[in-house]
Amino acid sequence: MGILWGAAVLIVALINLICGHYGQYFLELLSSWYPGYHATHSIVEVVIVTLYAIVDGLIAGALFAWLYNRLARTV
Repeated sequence: MGILWGAAVLIVALINLICGHYGQYFLELLSSWYPGYHATHSIVEVVIVTLYAIVDGLIAGALFAWLYNRLARTV
């Protein structure tokens, strides 16, 4: 999950860096969730949001796997 979410955010952020306004609303939404990230056109901001997305995906994936394994044992 961390790799998938990190790659998705990285691709959107890189296209936004190259093309201008692609995914701007999505990146602004992420800036409200990830402290220290601002949706500006900077390679540093691309790295910051990608690292946040990787960590966020790892945590969400671990919680999902734990919950799945917990519920699968009861069935």
